[in-house]
Amino acid sequence: MDRQEEFQKLIGYEFQDPKILRQALTHSSYANEKHIKKQSDNERLEFLGDAVLELVTSEFLYLNYPELNEGDLTKLRASLVCEPTLANCTPQIKLGTFIRLGRGEDLTGGRRRKSILSDALEAVIGAIYLDGGFTNAKEFILKFILTDIEHKKLFYDSKTILQEWVQAKSGTDMKYRLLEENGPDHAKNFTVEVVIDGEVMGEGNGHTKKSAEQEAAYHALLKIQDAT
Repeated sequence: MDRQEEFQKLIGYEFQDPKILRQALTHSSYANEKHIKKQSDNERLEFLGDAVLELVTSEFLYLNYPELNEGDLTKLRASLVCEPTLANCTPQIKLGTFIRLGRGEDLTGGRRRKSILSDALEAVIGAIYLDGGFTNAKEFILKFILTDIEHKKLFYDSKTILQEWVQAKSGTDMKYRLLEENGPDHAKNFTVEVVIDGEVMGEGNGHTKKSAEQEAAYHALLKIQDAT
């Protein structure tokens, strides 16, 4: 079984045109390194997949959350289609192991980089839409992305929710501490921990300090939930 066949088994969809899937899994660094013809990477498919994802998510929220107004629906949709949330959906289909990366990008941790993972996931959605139509793309999104909504909402709002929790506990001190910063300027990676009353409550990684803090806050909230 070749790599693409393995990936298709994981996602439960068989492509009529394997070339579309190959393109969806091709990062620009690989295309540049191999001197493949222009627009053979996954960026155009990502553009298409982003639009399909937004439509499917909008319909899903409209039908399943009749009590929410437009503003709340927009906020919830943003929490489900943001880069960190999408990246966190990819381990289930082992997407990082199937992306074709340039050697330099691979060596600097590209397979774990949230921006690369989320872009590739959107490209896969675009590829399924082109190859098998809207229904198949929608099925993929419902199966692998629009699940565990409350946890994803918690993740998106984690910094705000944690701040509110700390403020409700008078005398409680909280701070974010930068542990590590590495990578080139265009692909920085930050590791941050959140400390509450001297105790490390969570750690997070991200290509910005804000996204790393968001992940750290999320892990802190999960720890707090477990303790209550």
